[in-house]
Amino acid sequence: MRPSRSSRARLATLAAATAALLFTLGATPAQAADTPLRDLAAAKGKVMGTAVTGSKLTGTYGDIAGREFNALTPGNAMKWGSVEPTRSTFNWAEADQIVAFAEAHGQQVRGHTLVWHSQNPSWLTNGSWTPAELSGLMNDHIATEVGRYKGRLATWDVVNEPFNEDGTYRQTLWYNGLGADYIAQALTAARAADPSAKLYINDYNVEGVNAKSTALYNLVRSLKERGVPIDGVGLQAHLILGQVPSTLQQNIQRFADLGVDVAITELDIRMQLPSDGAKLTQQAADYRAVMNACLAVSRCVGVTVWGFTDSDSWIPSTFPGQGAATPYDENYAPKPAYSAIAESLGGGTTTPPPTDACTATYSVPNQWNTGFTGQVRIACSGAALSSWKVSWTYGAGQQLTQAWNATCTQSGATVTCSNASYNGTVPDGGSVTFGFNGSWSGSNPVPTVTLG
Repeated sequence: MRPSRSSRARLATLAAATAALLFTLGATPAQAADTPLRDLAAAKGKVMGTAVTGSKLTGTYGDIAGREFNALTPGNAMKWGSVEPTRSTFNWAEADQIVAFAEAHGQQVRGHTLVWHSQNPSWLTNGSWTPAELSGLMNDHIATEVGRYKGRLATWDVVNEPFNEDGTYRQTLWYNGLGADYIAQALTAARAADPSAKLYINDYNVEGVNAKSTALYNLVRSLKERGVPIDGVGLQAHLILGQVPSTLQQNIQRFADLGVDVAITELDIRMQLPSDGAKLTQQAADYRAVMNACLAVSRCVGVTVWGFTDSDSWIPSTFPGQGAATPYDENYAPKPAYSAIAESLGGGTTTPPPTDACTATYSVPNQWNTGFTGQVRIACSGAALSSWKVSWTYGAGQQLTQAWNATCTQSGATVTCSNASYNGTVPDGGSVTFGFNGSWSGSNPVPTVTLG
């Protein structure tokens, strides 16, 4: 329908008019620290690392991985099943790519992992080996992989996850075939292959003092007493929201008192989805607690997050209905957890972004006798959002009839719209727009509102 002349005049006025909306956040706006995490960590003599996927080390993912972290762990690229899928046939492509990226960006590499019960090639797990054959296979694998990167990797997770929850040894190919001394044998072989690399035993659910961590403690003490090369203990720290062990710092300290280094090697903190402001705030507190526990013990060498972005996290596929476990959301916007890490390391992210860092503007691009099309543009400069919500109050009885790119409700004169599942993230320097149709009668003034 062609609008009347008077309507066209009102349209011209309304199209030019914009108004700030009451603007509330589903999550506290976060922004990257002025000083990258790696520099903050280095100033405290700590490592701030992340697990990475080699094929993704380009674009924004590569930029963040190179800028924010001073150590990389290959998430899967150095596991036995990845490097030797067929016996005596090797694939080093992704592992080499990650090492080269790290060297180009002045980063350490943590080798992960040499001897484990999982992600082994089928030719190994389905074989029928004598103890002598199995021992030779393990020694050869360690010599080959560690030898390939000799002098280039700072640390190796030599043995991964050797214990059950009750502190007994896990029944694995290695334990069943070689006995508990497979651990000492693996460490000795790794030392021979690269005398300069730090050698670790790595496990999960050993962050606090419990039966499993005590078994690991007793093993490390025994290895030290026997002169077996062991330099450190890795506490994986795959944690659940609100469940950071109260004995974390105490546990780190007791391992350090044995004369070994301690590292938080695979930190993520998962939550039941969907995330919201309260959950993200708790997650930030949890990340801060882990960081502070490590910072409080001199021999805690640092913290590695198991993937820095939710788009590269293992959690959703392993724990259905859970996720949002990392410091960045799926669109690479830093979450409150990122700010908590930076603040723990002494970064200056405690100052909130300016009140106009993210704004919302209302406009009416089209109007006819009884209806109109409106839109709201949300833009950020100096901050970023992982979710958003806007609201306004109509002054002349206008009613929304439909909306797109947002979920909108109207109660009386008040309209509230929140992001759709696909456009909650507004990066620093970016914007999103949603639209709606509405009806009016008599007049259609721009809402008189204030910026929250």
